Amino acid sequence: MMLRVEQGKGRKDRHAMLSSTLLELLRDWYRIARPQGWLFPGQNPANPMTTRQLTRACHAAAHMAEIAKRVTPHTLRHSFATHLLEQNIDIRVIQVYLGTPSSTPRRFTPASPPTPSTR
Repeated sequence: MMLRVEQGKGRKDRHAMLSSTLLELLRDWYRIARPQGWLFPGQNPANPMTTRQLTRACHAAAHMAEIAKRVTPHTLRHSFATHLLEQNIDIRVIQVYLGTPSSTPRRFTPASPPTPSTR
C-alpha cells in the first residue's frame, strides 16, 4: 500500500510504502487515540508534528530498542534503500519508492559487504 505524504521535505507531496503490519498498528492506534485533525498532531493539536518532534521520537525509539548508534528519520530512509539494493531491487524502482526524482544522485549504496548469494 502507498501512503500519501503531503507537504513533506521541501514542501513536496510524496508517496511512501506502508506495510500491512504497520497499517494494522496505525488503525489500532487511531481507534484508541481518535485524533481530531492530524494523524500525528504536534504539541498544539491544530498543527502537525514538527520535524524536531519526529527526530526526538526516532531517538526515543532507538533508545528503547537499545540501539546505541544515532538514529534519525534520514537514517531509516537510508537503511530502507540499502536493504532494497541488497535485495537487487533496481535503483529506479527504489527512487520511485522513496519519491526521489530520477535526476537526484544515487546516494544510497550498500553499507554492508555483499553476501555470497548477491555476488
